[in-house]
Amino acid sequence: MVVVTGREPDSRRPDGAMSSSDAEDDFLEPATPTATQAGHALPLLPQEFPEVVPLNIGGAHFTTRLSTLRRYEDTMLAAMFSGRHYIPTDAEGRYFIDRDGTHFGDVLNFLRSGDLPPRERVRAVYKEAQYYAIGPLLEQLENMQPLKGEKVRQAFLGLMPYYKVMGAVFTPIDHLERIVEIARLRAVQRKARFAKLKVCVFKEEMPITPYECPLLNSLRFERSESDGQLFEHHCEVDVSFGPWEAVADVYDLLHCLVTDLSAQGLTVDHQCIGVCDKHLINHYYCKRPIYEFKITWWAGMHISAAPFEDSLNRVGKMSRPSLVFEM
Repeated sequence: MVVVTGREPDSRRPDGAMSSSDAEDDFLEPATPTATQAGHALPLLPQEFPEVVPLNIGGAHFTTRLSTLRRYEDTMLAAMFSGRHYIPTDAEGRYFIDRDGTHFGDVLNFLRSGDLPPRERVRAVYKEAQYYAIGPLLEQLENMQPLKGEKVRQAFLGLMPYYKVMGAVFTPIDHLERIVEIARLRAVQRKARFAKLKVCVFKEEMPITPYECPLLNSLRFERSESDGQLFEHHCEVDVSFGPWEAVADVYDLLHCLVTDLSAQGLTVDHQCIGVCDKHLINHYYCKRPIYEFKITWWAGMHISAAPFEDSLNRVGKMSRPSLVFEM
């Protein structure tokens, strides 16, 4: 039987001292693998970049100085081109980043000279600035419209119970998603292009009444728990929004609803169809406004009646019998 072990025979001298060749072998560093030697492994040596860097960003070609990419230290681009990370090159030797390059030119213009994109590209460039972690660009874009106004709008929506907040994951109680889901189910069940649902939007928690205003004021500030239960109810609607404490009114929230639903590719129409007339106590009624939302899932095709009428006239002339009179 032959036993093979993983250790090499001990070539040391009998006195226990190592030869010079043995010492050199013990301190030999392992060879650094290259991309070809290690298959898909990346080089471990620092990567050097030229002063003028050719770039391939998802198929879009750019050329810039290395100092431009390293302008801000705490950015992804500065880290990528610091030499500590390996960046692959395409067939033409351009450094390749697997990212859509449509708006990378705006990012480069900011790094070069601080130029900001026009308003219509602010949102798209903001996403690129987030990806490349360019803090100074993010700060300046957040002070431009429409992002500046969106921050104010989100501050208002943050007061709204169960409203979908930007960037949050939908949960079963998010009312904005409930509108979409109810409209989808009704459209599928009825096999219709659109669906309608009732939405209650109210700012004040207290009911409204034309009578007994002093009683209303007293109940607003000195209402007991039992009195409060008398006023708690749910309107017969699909979704309710409110109450909230802010200067923004019902029409502001309706605008937010239409804006966010339209952002999902839906066509939205709404109109007030009345108020909730539920009787609560004494002369107090609910009086919360109720709106009908119409959600259209695809655009209809407008067909002009003129070509249809022309075709009917032609068919009529062709089928009309000819009369021949003989004298």
